[in-house]
Amino acid sequence: MTSDDNYTIFRECLSSAIVARSEGQPKTSKRRGKAKRNGRKDVTSTEVVIKHERADPEELAEFIDFIASETFTTFPDDLKTLSYSAIQNDAVLKARYVPENQDTPMNRTVLDNLCSPIPVEVTDTLSVYGLIPDANDLPEFISPVLSEYISSVTTGPPAWANTRTDACEICERDWIPLSYHHLIPRGVHAKVMKRGWHEEWVLNSVAWLCRACHSFVHRMASNEELAREWFTVDRILEREDVQDWARWVGRVRWKAK
Repeated sequence: MTSDDNYTIFRECLSSAIVARSEGQPKTSKRRGKAKRNGRKDVTSTEVVIKHERADPEELAEFIDFIASETFTTFPDDLKTLSYSAIQNDAVLKARYVPENQDTPMNRTVLDNLCSPIPVEVTDTLSVYGLIPDANDLPEFISPVLSEYISSVTTGPPAWANTRTDACEICERDWIPLSYHHLIPRGVHAKVMKRGWHEEWVLNSVAWLCRACHSFVHRMASNEELAREWFTVDRILEREDVQDWARWVGRVRWKAK
């Protein structure tokens, strides 16, 4: 993942926390009865519900963008670019950020070190808007956000069979049988590993294509070229010849028997 991808994920995690706190629960306050003439107070009390009005969506989005951008930029590079691949190859990095148990909170020293460079404007803003009681509560607010972010960016790839789509990933026809295309052809796996083009855990990634698009992909490049250059659907779709092909074949229809 890139830093931009990770920022988007962090912003979503932060957004979830801020929206949850902004929604809040209707606040209640207890109003004591007035004192009676004999000086004794009426022990009964009345609960007064104070309705919590929702923030304007556009203003809330701007607020989230501000907090996310000001916070994320202070993180160390290894956290901003954290990924499943990164922790597979760096035990120290994994130990620093990824707890053995998902329910275990982040190491407090690491958390405090991550929070200390966050600008005071962020802390003040969160406090003014009632999202944290005071500056000392920033780590408690950030901790679950970071835990969700780290879990999201370090989760391993799904079982590729479970990635099946409803439509061809090239021509987008959704009424036609699909087959899976090994984005890194199996015949060159040994060469891929020997030359270090990809990591082992991505070797069996697939795209779901109709037979026509599947054949086209194998015509457009050799297995070695597919493995080295065209190993994701996004990369394949960048090619003009693929775009032209998709527009054309997407219009090809036939009647059912």
